[in-house]
Amino acid sequence: MFKIEKKPCKGLFAYEWVVAAYLLLTFIVIFFCYTKLPNAQAMIWGRLRLIVTTAAMILVYRLIPCRFTRLARAALQLAFLSLWYPDTYEINRIFPNLDHLFAQWEQQIFGCHPALLFSQEMPWSWFSELMDLGYVSYFPMIVTVVIFYFFFRYEEFHRTVFIILGAFFIYYVIFIFLPVTGPQYYYGAIGIDQVAQGVFPNVHDYFNHSMERMTSPGYANGIFYQMVEDAHNAGERPTAAFPSSHVGITTVLMFLAWHSKSKRLFFILLPFFILMFFATVYIQAHYAIDAIAGLITGALLYWGLVQGIKRSKM
Repeated sequence: MFKIEKKPCKGLFAYEWVVAAYLLLTFIVIFFCYTKLPNAQAMIWGRLRLIVTTAAMILVYRLIPCRFTRLARAALQLAFLSLWYPDTYEINRIFPNLDHLFAQWEQQIFGCHPALLFSQEMPWSWFSELMDLGYVSYFPMIVTVVIFYFFFRYEEFHRTVFIILGAFFIYYVIFIFLPVTGPQYYYGAIGIDQVAQGVFPNVHDYFNHSMERMTSPGYANGIFYQMVEDAHNAGERPTAAFPSSHVGITTVLMFLAWHSKSKRLFFILLPFFILMFFATVYIQAHYAIDAIAGLITGALLYWGLVQGIKRSKM
């Protein structure tokens, strides 16, 4: 862990170039939309702080180049994801909301709204807790895969972090330019009665001024239910519904687990992956089409990022 490397990396790692590209893109968007963004100045200063923190961590690695400081560099960028997620709302809130279109498509495809009916048809406390357990397993699954590769497949550790961060930031770009909030926000904005009747009005710029959401359905006294609600209260925003990045990223994680050739890792994660897929709809974080799109895009992103690695011989 602390053995000094003979040939330390002098520049950015591949996954840090991904972060740099996202920084540049969002800086450009902020510049052109500066007068429309309510918190443009705070967003700029926030980015500068992230740059300084990243530079400080790179300096630490240059002073003590070893596996531990490599892990710290990766962990820092993964931790920053919790800041980048709500940041997508600060940009996409200036664009017209599209939930009415996605709600209509959901109704046309399924003849109903699964996110509305799922918890009503299966209201049992044990089932609710199972769904919430699946949803809160999101970050533990990411940590598990990253740590596994670090300790047991170190030669592919940076490749793994690149794939995970690459997938995240591609989703974040989609979320910026595709403002869909999901059922927990849209249902509350238009009223459950209208959803039940299949009426989905356009709320226009409603979410530019309101972040009010409905509480999750299910067993309110459950431990995992409270964990989901606490997470939502801490950092949730009316953003990032389509496609479901929870499903998409966990799909990427399952491909990484399979690639690791560790059956134990794959089958440990598999039940949580299945629960995650259904949980996103059960707790009304996503429409069913969001979850399905997450599954498809997750597979496509993994394949595309792997092909990019092969071409660049990373």
